[in-house]
Amino acid sequence: MDAAEFRRRGKEMVDFVADYLENIEHRRVYPDVEPGYLRSMIPSEAPLEPESYEDVLKDVDRVIMPGITHWQSPHFHAYFPSASSYPALLADMLCGGLGCIGFTWGTASEATLMALLAARCKAVKCVHESDPQRSEADIISKLIAYTSEEAHSSVERAGLIGGVGIRMVATDEHFSVRAETLEKMVAEDKAAGFIPFFFCATLGTTPSCAFDKITELGPLCNAENIWMHIDAAYAGSSFICPEFRPLLDGVEFADSFNFNPHKWLLVNFDCSAMWVKKRTDLIGAFKLDPHWGIPLGRRFRSLKLWFVFRMYGQSGLQAYIRKHVELAKVFETMVKKDKRFEICAEVVLGLVCFRLKGSDELNEALLKEMTHLGRIHLVPCKLRGRFVLRFAVCGRTTELRHVQEAWTHITELSSELLLKHHS
Repeated sequence: MDAAEFRRRGKEMVDFVADYLENIEHRRVYPDVEPGYLRSMIPSEAPLEPESYEDVLKDVDRVIMPGITHWQSPHFHAYFPSASSYPALLADMLCGGLGCIGFTWGTASEATLMALLAARCKAVKCVHESDPQRSEADIISKLIAYTSEEAHSSVERAGLIGGVGIRMVATDEHFSVRAETLEKMVAEDKAAGFIPFFFCATLGTTPSCAFDKITELGPLCNAENIWMHIDAAYAGSSFICPEFRPLLDGVEFADSFNFNPHKWLLVNFDCSAMWVKKRTDLIGAFKLDPHWGIPLGRRFRSLKLWFVFRMYGQSGLQAYIRKHVELAKVFETMVKKDKRFEICAEVVLGLVCFRLKGSDELNEALLKEMTHLGRIHLVPCKLRGRFVLRFAVCGRTTELRHVQEAWTHITELSSELLLKHHS
């Protein structure tokens, strides 16, 4: 869908929504379908090739609307009001178009927290079975969780919210957690009277897009009765491409898995997908009604995922992922050809970690100047204590010329900076 078609379809969608709201009182307010009615109406897999917008919209009426409870109907008198207005709908459209992300709690971070809380509940029940007199508070005080030293800060935050200790596991030369290191830590903690219960593995770390060795870690976690959660927030989308699926080997050992389609699968923020091996472990984690997450209410996020799957098809989404990876490889090649720079981590997907050879202060000055000029935007990370620049291919419309222009800009600024430094 290009800009011209988006203009046309956008106007049609506004008309569709306006017609829906103007005539909503004539619809049955509560659906007359059985749970699971969708199963026979939609395919089990996304289409290989893109489908037309007309076909998708027809299926909104045929497939989606029969199962909708019409919260905006004047005949809806359940729960409490669900506010909506035309100005609010327009603002939501603008919000989606701007695509800005507010960095507050949610999505993959929430998935990690939910997995940790479920694992905590399971561990407490397990200890109680063998030692019924032991208090829950005492058990929780002995629980230990683990994650990579390269893991996202939200994992550590989940430990703080969950009230359990969390240990950072050292990584190998590729910034990956290996089973040997974790096994040693688990043995030490068990000998000290602690209860290892949770490990958050990362597939595609935020700093360098490193992959923990879950083929080794999974069997260890299973043997030690440690819940293994996989955070694949960014990299998870790449697994739609067969050539990247080996990075997912070992997922069969996981108790839960999460990735964010809003990061790399052409779905606007927010949309996060989580799987659990045994749903009873998750919904049974709280002494309340069975519940899948922290918020009881949530947006109809799956609708936009459904639109994207159908209108891009598997082939279109695979082409999009592959293009970003290819552009990252182009950037990596340009960095390697300039002897003033160095690559700091293996380039697997759409992220290149690089730096000017020299001091951290030199690289900090380069990033500061880039940020000041505002032509391109990068953020740094720390790898083995060194200040490193991250170049991620992010935009839907990013082309080869944009990558080339970015590299030209970086090298020109570097030349000026090095000249000042040497003078």
